[in-house]
Amino acid sequence: MVQKNFKCDNCIENKDSVFNVLTPQEKEQLLKSHTCTFFKKGDIIFKEGDRPSGLICLSEGKVKVFKEGVGGREQIIRMAKPFGFIGYRALFAGGNYISSAVAIEDCTICVVEKDILIRLIRTNGDLSLGIIQAFASELGFSNSRTVTLTQKHIRGRLAESLIFLHDTFGYEQDDATLKVYLSREDIANLSNMTTSNAIRTLSTFASEGVISIDGRKIKVMDHYKLQRISDLG
Repeated sequence: MVQKNFKCDNCIENKDSVFNVLTPQEKEQLLKSHTCTFFKKGDIIFKEGDRPSGLICLSEGKVKVFKEGVGGREQIIRMAKPFGFIGYRALFAGGNYISSAVAIEDCTICVVEKDILIRLIRTNGDLSLGIIQAFASELGFSNSRTVTLTQKHIRGRLAESLIFLHDTFGYEQDDATLKVYLSREDIANLSNMTTSNAIRTLSTFASEGVISIDGRKIKVMDHYKLQRISDLG
């Protein structure tokens, strides 16, 4: 982690940011009351049990949010990309983090002070609605993932995870390679399976022509078949 004294307005000024609905004066308030921090790949952004100091917005990079289970095994709860929020449940619930967040590639994180955020939520209805919609979308995703991870078989879970990675991060310029490079352990933790099962199932998908594998690069060769495997569960 490297604390930077620079102006990081990506989370506030970007057209895809929830803060884009603010007036110029309100944006200026945020710019004066937020901090930016650079995290290298593998750095911990926050840990379970920590107390939030503000709303965390991902300006650049990719992040995994996970909870440690029995025997120290991780379960990846969600992945974040710019300009998503992480750790907001604890902030608005007035509690500590119940999960941890780690940078899966170099990241820049913006933190908006809680007091100024609450003040703007109370005075700007469009901002309030935007934040509610963002949180509701995350809740819907979490509900769907709960069903996926508890009811689908191994093949269905892994196929769904690969589709989720595409929906979240997209493809590279070849329109086939997933634009995120995860370890086999992370893929397993995302899919609620052991690393050995993830490796075995990925190899099976490759032999069936559904995907191709080059180190951590995964190319989807047959999206329809991958979707079919996910749907069948």
